[in-house]
Amino acid sequence: MRLITWNINSIRPRLERVLALLERHDPDVLCLQEIKVIDDAFPRDVFEARGWHVETYGQPTYNGVALISKQPAEDVVRGLPGEGPADQRRLIAGTFDGVRVINVYVPNGQDTESDKFPYKLDWLARLAAMIEATQTPADSVVLLGDFNIAPDERDLYDPEGWRGKVHFHPKEHEALGRLSAWGLQDIFRWHHRDEGLYSWWDYRQMGFDLDQGLRIDLILGTKTMVERSDDCEIDREERKGDKPSDHAPVIADFE
Repeated sequence: MRLITWNINSIRPRLERVLALLERHDPDVLCLQEIKVIDDAFPRDVFEARGWHVETYGQPTYNGVALISKQPAEDVVRGLPGEGPADQRRLIAGTFDGVRVINVYVPNGQDTESDKFPYKLDWLARLAAMIEATQTPADSVVLLGDFNIAPDERDLYDPEGWRGKVHFHPKEHEALGRLSAWGLQDIFRWHHRDEGLYSWWDYRQMGFDLDQGLRIDLILGTKTMVERSDDCEIDREERKGDKPSDHAPVIADFE
């Protein structure tokens, strides 16, 4: 099984890139974040014409997540428990060949002094509570997406400059720690120990050219999925070329 997570920063300008990625990497499931369209506006027919199955949870202008898969998703869930039509659309989950795939776009948090930071922490707490209530660590579970958190110093180009700020704050790490304590492991770090391996680079100030990036796009798995994991890579090539997303896809292969 091959799973890919990718924050595409809007499906409209990057549809051809997504189609090319599907052709190039042939995943079983592609998890997209920030599709930035309502469900009816997502180009479902383009994917279905190529044999792909599509599940979306979108909203206009902001946020939105999608699952593009070879086989239909089972037991699809949209949003966290208790959320309604007015809530931001940041989670979609489905089961594929016995593997529960939970695709998330974690709130950015903006600034530690803004009201968006406690919202981010609350959202993460509700995510953890949902997983704890609906899954067990013995299950085949993969939680992946744009977490907007760099797990440790290896995951930032300037750890001291980011320390205590959004993306690298102790309270964010505490939230990740809850998921880890429950039984989710960082599959990328299972395969790579080196620093300087990033998945996001700011559009501004030549972030990609200077390789001033962060690793904030994560693939976490239960013990069963870690043991099944063959490889996990970041496709830096997708950050190049004309009109790229500011994120690169992360690809995980499982037996």
